[in-house]
Amino acid sequence: MSCSRRISVALVSLLALAAACGSKAGATPRSGQVPVPTVRVGDCAAPERDGVRGDRPRLKRADRDLDGDGTPEAVVADESLCTPDGNCYWNVFVRAEGGCERYAGALAGAVLEPQVGGSGWPPVRAYWNLGGGKRVLVQEYQFRRGGYVLSETLVCRRQDDDRMQCSEDTR
Repeated sequence: MSCSRRISVALVSLLALAAACGSKAGATPRSGQVPVPTVRVGDCAAPERDGVRGDRPRLKRADRDLDGDGTPEAVVADESLCTPDGNCYWNVFVRAEGGCERYAGALAGAVLEPQVGGSGWPPVRAYWNLGGGKRVLVQEYQFRRGGYVLSETLVCRRQDDDRMQCSEDTR
């Protein structure tokens, strides 16, 4: 076999191998990566430009009072990063002395539910839809040292009567 013929056969074999490796049929499912914010937690930032964002952001605001002082904190998501199930990365910004707003982190969920009671910054629950409308990942975030940290997670399933059955529930 001539040298050029061997190169052609090798090239066709390599292309076939590359196509097989790139095939989705045998692909291992992977979880999505959490986007990296444009600033660090605690840095002065602007809700219009900072936090977890895509290349062409479409901002959606959901400002709410998270610390119970009667004034809402800036809560902003980039809709271009939201999933079809409504899950988004909600960037939280808190006012600090000196006039800047500090980035307090991104809470992942379709719905944010600030908890009631306590002093200072009560926890915030975020509900991440796991697809199909039945399963939900409940994530609780605590405000510590100027930013939110994930403190607890729980997988739940919505029952036919609209109750949430969670893995910790015994009934």
